[in-house]
Amino acid sequence: MRFTFDIDEDGKIINNKNRGMSLEDEINESNKYYLENHIAVIYKKATPIRVVKCLNNKITEAYFEQKSTTDFNGVFNGFHIDFEAKNTNKKTSFPLANILHHQIEHCKNVIIQKGISFFIIEFSNLNRYFLVPSIKIINYIKSTNVSSISLKWFINNTFEIERRLEPPLDYLKIVNEHYNSFFE
Repeated sequence: MRFTFDIDEDGKIINNKNRGMSLEDEINESNKYYLENHIAVIYKKATPIRVVKCLNNKITEAYFEQKSTTDFNGVFNGFHIDFEAKNTNKKTSFPLANILHHQIEHCKNVIIQKGISFFIIEFSNLNRYFLVPSIKIINYIKSTNVSSISLKWFINNTFEIERRLEPPLDYLKIVNEHYNSFFE
């Protein structure tokens, strides 16, 4: 499925409407662009399931084998990349309940191994996307006991991802430019 966008001379999308693409679709399109242009190899991770029943080659019953960790992982410039994509319909905050404890623990383990770990947070009603190094989310959770993170915090403490024609969400540009932010 292809979408049309209004773009300026730099390839930036002028009209930021989602036009039906989900956050995951936009990331998958970006990852396809990165792969085709030999920039990175990053894939969506499948959630492991255990098939219990099949009928006529159709799965009729299955269960998750284990909790999922993060949505995407791969390699960029010789570094392991591992990240989670989340969205919210709220206009002023992101609920921390959207991030599960085992996902935070997984991000900590990636950081310990010198991998690059982050979250891409979409404020879907605002058509705004933020790349947040996992260490910033971890430190935020440690330093406060609130149940959400304000949009203002994202604007002041993270990296906004501009939508483009190709790739739709150029998150690796931010990773490349702000590498040290993923470990501070």
